[in-house]
Amino acid sequence: MSKTNPGVALVTGASSGIGRATAIALRSAGFRVFGTSRRGGSESSDGITMLACDVTDDESVARMVERVLTEAGRIDLLVNNAGVGLLGGAEESSTAQAQALFDVNVFGVLRVTSAVLPTMRRQGTGRIVNLSSLMGLIPAPYSALYASTKHAIEGYSESLDHELRALGIRVVLVEPAYTRTSFEENLIRPDRLLDIYDAARGSMNGVLRKAVETGDAPEVVARTVLEAATASAPRRRYAAGKMARRVSILRRFVPESAFDKSLRKQSGLPV
Repeated sequence: MSKTNPGVALVTGASSGIGRATAIALRSAGFRVFGTSRRGGSESSDGITMLACDVTDDESVARMVERVLTEAGRIDLLVNNAGVGLLGGAEESSTAQAQALFDVNVFGVLRVTSAVLPTMRRQGTGRIVNLSSLMGLIPAPYSALYASTKHAIEGYSESLDHELRALGIRVVLVEPAYTRTSFEENLIRPDRLLDIYDAARGSMNGVLRKAVETGDAPEVVARTVLEAATASAPRRRYAAGKMARRVSILRRFVPESAFDKSLRKQSGLPV
């Protein structure tokens, strides 16, 4: 692949938000882009071919990857973006609900990655970009289960990168902060609400809504994904946007007690 023909890209969760912006940015950069959503579709006016895929279903993932290979013959870039959020006290979710969340956000990434890797290994080259979050780096009160999925993706991605480097494949992370998408509107609600958490949950929902309204545009994250996808010597992590970069630095260098106090204040929790 060359700069004028960077290859074939596959973006999961590409019907809207960060996924859609990423697919458009990659197409503009010269990639042939396949996007996925549960409903699928056809080639859009943006030149992106949309395919149906349920990342929680092994057979659906296998069919989607086979379709890409039938049409394009290779996969040079995988962007694992599909995911869902959950807001509420950790004990307000049943084990079944937590498992369902992990099935999308963690095992969905594992399924698609494992389905694509044989092709990348045969090619002797490939790049995998996994969408994490600042919540994969810092505590997230009332998003403990969601944050756990992102922490899992961080550990998986960093470890997998070490396994695959000798095969010509790199795995990198992109960590957005709050982004102006429909994420907040599509949050899963706990399936066993407890009165004791009503006030704090409501307050945190307000904090999240305000943060999303003033957050980065999806295109900011998309540009970061493009950078991570095309860097000749990629970094392990890419913070997407000013807030993400600032918090990432603070997490590394600010004393734990001071960071803890600041996080509680920003979250509207008693300090």
